[in-house]
Amino acid sequence: MSTTATRSLVAELLADIAPEAELDSVADGEDLRQALDLDSMDFLNLVVALHERTGVDIPEADYPRLFTLAGMSEYLGTG
Repeated sequence: MSTTATRSLVAELLADIAPEAELDSVADGEDLRQALDLDSMDFLNLVVALHERTGVDIPEADYPRLFTLAGMSEYLGTG
């Protein structure tokens, strides 16, 4: 999945999870949790939503790979 496609999907999912999140200001390599002030439940909800939308299984051990948009893009593209 391209970083642009990932950014679009994450923006759509975050609209329901954390509507105040401003994804446009986050760099591809920046930690989303810190940049958007996502708590652990927000991040978990994002991971669950990513799984539901993409069908990619995301074990808990892989969560750190999803901390950035670039990491999500890479993971979803190969997951």
